[in-house]
Amino acid sequence: MVDLVIFRWWVTIFLAGIIFLPLTVKLFSSFFDKGYIFSKIIGIAIISYTVFILGIFHIAPFTFITILSVGFIFFLLNYFLFRKSLIKILTKRWLIFLIEELIFILSLLLWSFVKSYQPDIHGLEKYMDFGFVNSILRSDYFPPADMWFTPFPINYYYFGHLATAVLTKLSNISSNITYNLMLSSIFAFTFAASFSIGGNLVYKLKNQNSKVKNIVQNFKIILSGLLTAFLVSFAGNLQVIYSFFKPYQNENPLPFWQLPLSLESFPNSYWYPNATRFIYNTIHEFPIYSFVVSDLHGHVLDIPFVLLIIALLLSLITKSQISNHKSQINNNAQNSKRSKIWNLKNWNLFGAWNLRFGNLLLISFLLAVMYMTNVWDGIIYFMLTVLVLFLPVASAIKNSKNDKFTFLKFTFYIASIGILFLIFSAPFNLNFKPFASGIGILCPPEFLIEKGKIGPFLFEQNTCQRSPLWQLMLLYGFFYFWVVTFLLTFVKRKNPKSEISNPKQTQNHKDQNYKRFEFLNFRNWNLFRTWNFEFGILNPSDIFVILLILLSTLLIIIPEFIYIKDIYPAHYRANTMFKLVYQSFIMLSISSGYIIVRLILGLKLHFSNLKSYLRLSVFLIGGMLLILVFLYPQFAIGSYYNNFQTKSGIDGTKYLKSLYPTDYEAINWINKKIKNQPVMLEAQGDSYTDFARISANTGLPTVLGWTVHEWLWRGTYDIPAPRITEVKTIYETPDINVAKKLINKYKILYIFIGNLEYQQYPSLNESKFKILGTLVYQNGSTKIYKIN
Repeated sequence: MVDLVIFRWWVTIFLAGIIFLPLTVKLFSSFFDKGYIFSKIIGIAIISYTVFILGIFHIAPFTFITILSVGFIFFLLNYFLFRKSLIKILTKRWLIFLIEELIFILSLLLWSFVKSYQPDIHGLEKYMDFGFVNSILRSDYFPPADMWFTPFPINYYYFGHLATAVLTKLSNISSNITYNLMLSSIFAFTFAASFSIGGNLVYKLKNQNSKVKNIVQNFKIILSGLLTAFLVSFAGNLQVIYSFFKPYQNENPLPFWQLPLSLESFPNSYWYPNATRFIYNTIHEFPIYSFVVSDLHGHVLDIPFVLLIIALLLSLITKSQISNHKSQINNNAQNSKRSKIWNLKNWNLFGAWNLRFGNLLLISFLLAVMYMTNVWDGIIYFMLTVLVLFLPVASAIKNSKNDKFTFLKFTFYIASIGILFLIFSAPFNLNFKPFASGIGILCPPEFLIEKGKIGPFLFEQNTCQRSPLWQLMLLYGFFYFWVVTFLLTFVKRKNPKSEISNPKQTQNHKDQNYKRFEFLNFRNWNLFRTWNFEFGILNPSDIFVILLILLSTLLIIIPEFIYIKDIYPAHYRANTMFKLVYQSFIMLSISSGYIIVRLILGLKLHFSNLKSYLRLSVFLIGGMLLILVFLYPQFAIGSYYNNFQTKSGIDGTKYLKSLYPTDYEAINWINKKIKNQPVMLEAQGDSYTDFARISANTGLPTVLGWTVHEWLWRGTYDIPAPRITEVKTIYETPDINVAKKLINKYKILYIFIGNLEYQQYPSLNESKFKILGTLVYQNGSTKIYKIN
């Protein structure tokens, strides 16, 4: 039965991909796999957004028929416009498509199997995420209702939850199962999409004109693809080295070299969440931790969209390189003296005019989708987009050219993307109120603290936290070992051209240098001359990876200087660091996968100046670091899933049978009998507790759910605070008129009474509900009253 449900879910995603495969093939024409796996992500994004637009403007309700109609219209458009090119591609690339589909299916099945040992939608942020999905599923139109703050809409980034709801309706599977299937799908997308990006980076490292007839025989592409996929999907950080040492106190971690080595007690009670809370009062998570703890949060839901835009930007660079290569052949006589692949005149970043607008449109659309799913990602990948589009300008600067047209074109592209982004995100912003209250500056001087605020910048006392370098190196040292090794391969100790142009001066320098250490003489370092865009020195894949490294490094540095102000005074930079370095981890994982394979493929070329034992040392150290980061998922998965001892299936609400059996039956009754979104009162409670379990599991709005979450979303505690007393009053007051007034204020139609209500309100007065309403459900002490 479970296998059939997974099959139905896979068919739904497969069809979404098939609809947009013709467009995807056109967009990713320079990829060896034509971007096959990204057709699914594009399909989910475009269909979900279209349904969102229809709902936000009350054009069509959020129903199965609406979703199906949208999908069918896009199917006709895609195949009418691109069917001829698709047929040609299918005949040549069908085996590659099949292999990538199998990778996706196997990944989906793998994580569904893992989830079957702990499927509970319970703990951490799960009630929030599940509540969002259920509220959206009950919506006829958008914005969806906030299930914890009637009658207001959700004031958070919910597009990823909307996409989950779209697939749920389309597959006709209940949300208590699709919650876990969506997590498994995100894992599958992460693995398969990373495989494609990694493979295409190495594919571009090869000859651009080569034809991949059989991917199974192309070991280089598979090696890079798999290594990148495993790094992005499974890798942890080097904090796992503490499993070899005596434990430290969580609040005060010591450098591992100061702790006693304890191999006999391995893994020394190693606790996997410590790798995400290692730096004091901060959060620095990464994908495998997210997959393990299973919160269907915005940063997790956004991973497929993140990988999609990374792939799209990579395709733009590789397309422009191909165009340049062709143009270079045609103009060989003119370019023979400089033979620069990255020649401004040859830059054709967006190809023909019809594709130019299409790429601008898709980039802007994806940035808006990421913004609506996890706002930080929209900003981060806009920065990456700017870096990629700035490359022609950088080439002009490097070649000392004053090409105003190139700079104007760059400005036009960025302005166009910005305007289109605002248009795509406007429907979401109509009902969204940002809740960040400023940009805090870390360690501000005293005179600025006295001012308090200048524009958006905050200068607060007791906000001086810095990350110790040794801790940062444990978190990201694996990546930067390979990054530094990679960058050093482009540094030469001599400049042959300068020697030829000035042999006397070169000889004088040589005489001096032999008396010193030659490599310490900066005159002989070719550090910047080799950092050009010449083919054979920096190919398109190298350039793209360097951009990823630069942006990732910047994101790691930013939380050491600023933070976005939220409601957590003691953890003021936690969310800022979390959102930024999460993306750093993904980009550095992609970069490291490519770098490792790049170095292996060019072992003799890159390490020609090193002796054999030094080459061996590089890969031995790198190999040990690789083992360490892949050690982490064994601890994390084994711990969270109890070493696969008890299989429970993928029903995420089954745990309620044993924890709250009467509530479980009541929730099932509500989901079957109560339509639309009437307000149901339940006990209010603190965040990360079992309170608000009815609204979370049904999508019915209540007066107040998790208080701290509403405090965050509404920007101030003063907004949700009065409701705490009002909910208590409704349950406990013996005065019918007082209760009736509050019930009318919030348009409450149902009153839920269960064990948690009796626990939260010891003076609960039930008699008034018998007068004000009718008992419509009872199972032991669990009751539901419907207000007359």
